[in-house]
Amino acid sequence: MKIFVVGLNHRSAPLDIREKLAFDTTETIRALRQLKNSFPEAEFVLLSTCNRVELYCATKVSREAALDLAGFFAESRKVALDDFREFLYVHEDESAVWHLLAVASSLDSMVVGESQIIAQVKESYRLACTAKSTGKILNRLFHCAFRTCKKVHTNTSIATRRVSVAGVAVQLAEQLFPNINSAKIVVIGAGETGKLLVQHLLHSNCTDITVVNRSYDRAVEMARRHRITAAPWEHLNRLLLRADIVATAATTQNFLFNKDSFKKIMEQGIGKPLLVIDIAVPRNFAPTINEIENVYLYSIDDLAEVIQKNIKLREEDMEQASAIIGEKVNEFMQWFGVRDIGPLVGQMKQRFHKIAQNELQRFFVEQEEIGSLDRENVEVVVERIINRLAHGIIEDVNVVANRHGQEEAIKIVNGILEKAEDLCAAALDEGLTNL
Repeated sequence: MKIFVVGLNHRSAPLDIREKLAFDTTETIRALRQLKNSFPEAEFVLLSTCNRVELYCATKVSREAALDLAGFFAESRKVALDDFREFLYVHEDESAVWHLLAVASSLDSMVVGESQIIAQVKESYRLACTAKSTGKILNRLFHCAFRTCKKVHTNTSIATRRVSVAGVAVQLAEQLFPNINSAKIVVIGAGETGKLLVQHLLHSNCTDITVVNRSYDRAVEMARRHRITAAPWEHLNRLLLRADIVATAATTQNFLFNKDSFKKIMEQGIGKPLLVIDIAVPRNFAPTINEIENVYLYSIDDLAEVIQKNIKLREEDMEQASAIIGEKVNEFMQWFGVRDIGPLVGQMKQRFHKIAQNELQRFFVEQEEIGSLDRENVEVVVERIINRLAHGIIEDVNVVANRHGQEEAIKIVNGILEKAEDLCAAALDEGLTNL
């Protein structure tokens, strides 16, 4: 089996490509089930966030065949493969393992140390379990990623200094709007990102915040929790007229506003400047809205300068985190290299114990005066010797598997099994002869 990840992210692909290939929860489960039906022997997990769309796969196919999985993105999202082929990357085996662990630990995030990604990775794995598209290899790999993230956040200061894309968005708003604490702010979307936007705005001492969401009850719940204002979706246009800043992260497949519709709204106002920070993927505001007079639109990819400063502050943390990831990658690859040998090793240990039992039985028959206590002690000592010998052999088999591949290691274990079988058969024959 091989492990692959095929995908694109904020480094390799522009926002207009990422949003075309994004999957929501329902689409993710449907796509995973389709993949599993088409490739029943393979395992799949699909990770789709604002910054990346990645398909993790454990399969017997070659790297070239794995590249064909890119066609899955094209077919699922109804986007021509030639439109995004140049932005794709493929990681294989150790490189794929490293990539997932770095993603889960937020080292590969647009904002290093951001807190949302591990929840998103866990959710993508949960969806794969729901779709029954994962298996032994990806189960172990994703749980390894969860443990790695925990160790990175425990042993570095990334967790204590972590921020999110929402936090960087508010930092940008502070730079562009000096009196942000007195600004009238509308937050569109009451999901996780919307919640983070509100938290960071409150931390910046903003007091006039109104949250708008399609589900009014959810907006009211967020407003109650953070002591801000909630408004029904149908009041959004009116709120935009009085707003100084709009921060938006609503889940939608189409633009909430295009240039024409937004221009009509703005023409009803007094012509004051409006800052719009759109960190939704797919975007909520059409990019052409930036052409409207007095409207200043920033998307998630426009946060790059603030984000680069964030990365420089975390260089030392990233080095420490990389060392932890390297350690965990090695651990996983050691398991991956010998995973199919486990059952054979179990058979080998059973044969050893069988040989020991045969020899002990013959010994006890010959020693008629041995007591029950002495018998138990002898059995314990022999059991301990067998386990130690088996452990030494297993370590050597693992070394062979890692250096020369599973096939060579399997040959060695099979050879030992054959000899053990011969010894068991010989002992049985000898026992029958002595009857």
